[in-house]
Amino acid sequence: MRAISVVTDRRLSPAQRRRWVLEMARRRVRPGTGSLPERLQSGTMTQWPDLRPVLEGIPWAVVGAVAARLYMPERATRDLDILIRCEDERAVRERLEAAGYRYGAPLAVPGFTVCSPDGAEIDVLLGDAPWVEEALATPRVDPTGLPVLDLPYLVLMKLEASRLQDMADLARMLGLASETERERVRAVVARYAPDALEDLESLIYLGMLEMETR
Repeated sequence: MRAISVVTDRRLSPAQRRRWVLEMARRRVRPGTGSLPERLQSGTMTQWPDLRPVLEGIPWAVVGAVAARLYMPERATRDLDILIRCEDERAVRERLEAAGYRYGAPLAVPGFTVCSPDGAEIDVLLGDAPWVEEALATPRVDPTGLPVLDLPYLVLMKLEASRLQDMADLARMLGLASETERERVRAVVARYAPDALEDLESLIYLGMLEMETR
């Protein structure tokens, strides 16, 4: 009960929650406690609404669990998260409405929810962080054709949120990443969130230990 109360205490900052989880993980993790990387990386990707024709000309990228599947085994999620610039909110709303998307429940963070004509839920997140412009200018493309936030910027988003699931995703993505990719992540985190560098190294270590990539 104590562990749950600490992690869910809204009075704690994301950095405080992150440090608490990392300390617990370092005490308990054992080599090879995760499934083998080859087994985890198998399988096909779930199909989501293709927003490329709707948002053509507007910078955007997939984030959240659907983005993470480009860097680790896919996990179940009930919605598609996308990131746009704050200044594009009005244009995106107009495009989605014209394409038959319906507004859903409000989000707890800046942004809004829509439902596609076939019932898929999409969370549209509004980004105004200093790195958003460059991140949306250089997305990667997943096997289904969706533009996905590049790993360093996805790591930044998840470090900022620091929920339990984000921490698990971070360790797994970083554990499976190549050393070249990890260096790219380190450089971006050093530029935009230098206070999180120590935690980043802990997540890399835990991920490599779990995924048996040491």
